[in-house]
Amino acid sequence: MMYLWDCGPRRLTELSAVLDADSPTMTRTVQRLERAGFVRRSPDPTDGRAVLVEPTAASQALRHEVERMWRELEEATLGDMDEDQQAETLRVLGLLECNLVARTGRVSERS
Repeated sequence: MMYLWDCGPRRLTELSAVLDADSPTMTRTVQRLERAGFVRRSPDPTDGRAVLVEPTAASQALRHEVERMWRELEEATLGDMDEDQQAETLRVLGLLECNLVARTGRVSERS
């Protein structure tokens, strides 16, 4: 949802790539979100074969609460770390992700 809130309507294929999910998994996820009233699917006006996914007003109503929870998680996780320590932690986590990707053969768009 955060990606859709920040970027607006996106193709289903783009969501799959950004979230490193296969197409069937992303389709099922979007269907569940649609049934819950948080997204709306529509044909892409520039490509009739593609589907656009966009956040609904119902999901926008949750945005502030979700962002608040992320801020609280960041504060609890980072504690008293200064900016250099935060940067080093992100660097090491990136290395760990690369190691896992190399081991599993999965490529992440977040790298």
